[in-house]
Amino acid sequence: MLNIILFGAPGSGKGTQSELLVNHYGLQHLSTGEVLRAEIAKGTELGKQIDALISVGNLVPDEMMLHLIENYIANQPKHSKGTIFDGFPRTVPQAVAFTALLKKYHMDAIMIDLMVDEQLLIQRLIERGKVSGRADDTLNTIRHRIAVYHDQTEPIAHYYLRHGNYFAVNGNYEMKDVFLQIKRIVDREGKK
Repeated sequence: MLNIILFGAPGSGKGTQSELLVNHYGLQHLSTGEVLRAEIAKGTELGKQIDALISVGNLVPDEMMLHLIENYIANQPKHSKGTIFDGFPRTVPQAVAFTALLKKYHMDAIMIDLMVDEQLLIQRLIERGKVSGRADDTLNTIRHRIAVYHDQTEPIAHYYLRHGNYFAVNGNYEMKDVFLQIKRIVDREGKK
């Protein structure tokens, strides 16, 4: 089973690359952003709490995210070839807890970090906001989300680097070229 943590700043192309990985390798895709937006759409009390946090660019608390992730892992189909974790973990404590959670289920994961220049991130997110209408794709919120990423999320890369399962990819290229970089890593690591 191959589990991939697809990592990168908002707008780095995680969703696009996840879709390509799903189609090519038959992996499951768990986008925590989609899971959280679905909870918001249900209008539950939990959904309202989540909306209050992410609508201003803040992260959802670790224990809330870990509960959602463990529920997913525990109920994963037996025939699963693996999962792409898109948007999780987002903090070092989440990464530490996620490593322990995967070990509990006799699994491991590699991290693929989509490295994209900040101006390109902003440009991509503004364009996405014009199409999607997402409330978190406004310039001020984008800048805040990128700052939160650098402050709270980026240190996770160092955690995975120390553990020997970190791989950087240049995400400034066209999506097919970025996918070729990812494919080389996945093919090599999947054979181990």
